[in-house]
Formats: sequence, structure tokens, C-alpha cells
Amino acid sequence: MLSIERLENGIQVVLEEIGYVRSISFGIWVKNGSRNERPNENGVSHYIEHMMFKGTQNRTARQIAEEMDALGGQINAYTTKEYTCYHTRVLDKHVQKAMDVMRDMLLHPAFAQEEVEKERNVIQEEIYMYDDAPEELVHDCLQDGIWQNSSLGMPILGTEESIAGLTAERIRGYYEKNYHTDNIVISVAGNFQREQMLELLNQYFGRWHAKQPYQPYQTKASYQMVRIQKRKDIEQLHTCIAFPGLEREHALKYALAVFQTIFGGGMSSRLFQKIREEQGLTYSIYSYTTAFADTGLFSICASMNPAQAEIVYQSIAREINAIRKEGVSKDLLHVTKEQMISNFIMGAESTLNRMTAAGSALLLRGAVQEMEEVIQKIEAVSQEDIAQVMQLIFSGQPSYSAVGNLKGVDFSNTVEKIFS
Repeated sequence: MLSIERLENGIQVVLEEIGYVRSISFGIWVKNGSRNERPNENGVSHYIEHMMFKGTQNRTARQIAEEMDALGGQINAYTTKEYTCYHTRVLDKHVQKAMDVMRDMLLHPAFAQEEVEKERNVIQEEIYMYDDAPEELVHDCLQDGIWQNSSLGMPILGTEESIAGLTAERIRGYYEKNYHTDNIVISVAGNFQREQMLELLNQYFGRWHAKQPYQPYQTKASYQMVRIQKRKDIEQLHTCIAFPGLEREHALKYALAVFQTIFGGGMSSRLFQKIREEQGLTYSIYSYTTAFADTGLFSICASMNPAQAEIVYQSIAREINAIRKEGVSKDLLHVTKEQMISNFIMGAESTLNRMTAAGSALLLRGAVQEMEEVIQKIEAVSQEDIAQVMQLIFSGQPSYSAVGNLKGVDFSNTVEKIFS
């Protein structure tokens, strides 16, 4: 049973009691990511995430690691364009000790200049690592290009130039402006009693108050067609084609999820079966969706020998045209919905997945759906909904990115000729 509460200081909390497990997953969700940054501070949200593990006013970085290891617990964090999440998973009997560590990290970070300098090198290496991974870079450079006129187009990690200017003082100043009771959600799922958990949360987090009023940085983003090519000294070519998608709360978001599963969501999908299995043109081909509050993308990605790029693009275009013309049969729609519902239910057996789903929903949407409601929304998707989604997506002008071996491939003419 889900319940949404508020702590004494106003922080929203979502609790899900699961009495048949022995673990508790605990997450702190902060509605702050690279989208909330100005260009001269790009990367600061991700930098803060790193610094949370580098010591507090009460613990060194080593003490944080040793205390969590002693509990047999898992602790981690990640930053996205719209939020940062800090999470842990421990046995139910260790939750108070884990909560004390998490409280210390969130509310009393040291931000020591010496540690900031050390971590700058680590983050630079992370930037180089992604730049050396064409299968990752092909996604990032496409999205950064499509939204280049807004903060949504800035990289999550920042750039070498932007993080070079981040001092301990600037990082702390950004933290104090953007880590606030008004934009933090706490999510807990596992074996606990609601009243006892609320008492603990108030004890550890409910008396904290931000030092200044919360002033969110409002940004808007819209799709901009781009053509991006980056040469890398490798054998393969990695490419993505992106069409304007749907924003996070669009009425057809469940229909889009069903269509994405049918078209490129797995080994039985149309793209995989037709282009990899039947034609043998690629090792990897799939589609995926990206959704934000005000914009989104539908992307098709493939890795191949560059000599086969044009025929791969032709095959993708052929499958798009074919499925739009043929539609989706009732039988395929039924099978796909059953597949999605099964995966959803099995995924929900993890306390970490339950905590993540509830925390992100409350933070980004302001509400949390019960499992049965989600299942009903998936089951309600019709053939007409799928047709409408295809019309919305494929009517837009596609963008593309190509990273890797570009030898002998005329991408501009190829893409414009095939998809115009």
C-alpha cells in the first residue's frame, strides 16, 4: 500500500510497505539536474553528486564507504538532466544506521577545496571515457544538438572548460540554492511500519530547513532538427535517427510505450527481426523513447559496417512506412501488452524498482500511480491509439547522428533522400 506524507519541514515522502521482504530501499530525489544550470556552471549538479561521497562535516569519504560496507548495504547516486537521486538498499534491521549516513551526506557535505580538486580529475576522466565510447556518444551528441538552444542541450557531466571554473565556494553556493525542502522527495519501499518510518524520517530529515528561499530556474526546450557527424578511429559506425516524440505526460504516452516495444523494443521487435535477423545488416538495432516535461524524442539506433549504412537507413525507412500502412494487428497488440504487463509486475518485485518508480513519479509528476492503474492504462491501448502515435511521431522531420567510421558515407544526402 502506497502512502504520501509530508515531514515536519514540508518534504514530501512516499512510503510503500512490503511486509514479505527483508530489505528496505531508501532514496532521496532532488529535482535538480543539468537542465537547471547556466552555461558557466554546467556540470555542477553532477559535481555535487560526486562530492556527497567525498566527506561530510562528520565523516570522511572512507568512513562513509566503510560504514555502508559494514551493513552489507548498497549505496549509489546518479544525475540526469532533470534530477539527482541518492539511494541505498539495506536489510530492514540496518535502515536507521543507513539513514544516518544518508542524512549526513545530504545535509552536511564538506565541499572541501582539496577534495573538489581531486574530484575534478575524476570527472574529467569520466568525460573522456564517454567521448571514447561511440555507442554512448552517438546518443548524447544527438540530444545535445537537438536541444542546443536551451539548458536541456547541455551535457550532464559538463565540459572540461565549465568544470574547470567550479570551486568549492561556487559548488556550495549552487547546492544551497538548489537543494531545498521544496524540491526534494524521499521514497522508501520495503519491510517497515509506516508510523515508525515517519518518525525516523522526521528525526533525521524533518527538522532541516534550507538557508534561502527556493527559486527554480525555469527553462523551455523544443525540438530542433540537426545533422551530426563525429569521426572516430574505429571499424564500426554507430548511428541514431531521432523523430520529435511526446512529452512526459502526453495522453498517448502508454500507446507510445506499446508501439516502441513492437517496433524496436527487443529481440522479437520488428526492427530486430527484419534488419538484423532476416537481412543480417547490423549487430545491434533498437528504438527507445526520451521524455521530459515539455518535449521528447523517438530514436532508432543501429551499429554497422559503414559500407552498409545506406541500406540500413533504407531498411529502417521501409519498416516505418510498412508499419504505418499495415497498422498493428489485434493479436500483436494483445501479445505486446501482456509482455509489458508481465515485465512490469516482475520488475515491481524489487524494492529498489518500487522505490525508484514511486520516488521519480512523485518528484516529476506530483503523483504516484498504483500498480493496477498502470496495468489498466496499458490494457486500454487500442489499435487507433497506436495509429495516432505513429502519425504524431513520423510526421516530424528526423535528426540523425553518426559516430565512428565515416569513410565513404554521404550521410546528408542519404538521410534527406530516404526520410524527406
